[in-house]
Amino acid sequence: VQLQASGGGLVQPGGSLRLSCVASGYAGDEHAMLWFRQAPGKEREWVSCVSGPGGTTYYVDSVKGRFTTSRDNAKKTTYLQMNSLKPEDTAVYYCARGPYPGCTSSMDSPFDAFDSWGQGTLVTVSS
Repeated sequence: VQLQASGGGLVQPGGSLRLSCVASGYAGDEHAMLWFRQAPGKEREWVSCVSGPGGTTYYVDSVKGRFTTSRDNAKKTTYLQMNSLKPEDTAVYYCARGPYPGCTSSMDSPFDAFDSWGQGTLVTVSS
């Protein structure tokens, strides 16, 4: 299983970016898909999740109303649309396949329970 993340870049505060995560090596629709981020000097944190069946979404409070995650199972691609970006959103963003179909169980899992991670894509929000 491989995940390829892309879409990061430099954007001004208030701007938008869309991250993509393309999966290969498996069906691509039976596991939850999550986005994490890690800012310089900080621990990796969970940002969003979209479940396998049904596509239910969850977000960390700091991005609610600004970020939207979605998935296109036919394309084996998960997206993270980021709007109204703030300097504090600056981080390397990683996609990961959840250990479970549902988000609740996946979000409660330790990092070493995730068997597939994208390589990370850098998002810099600065004027």
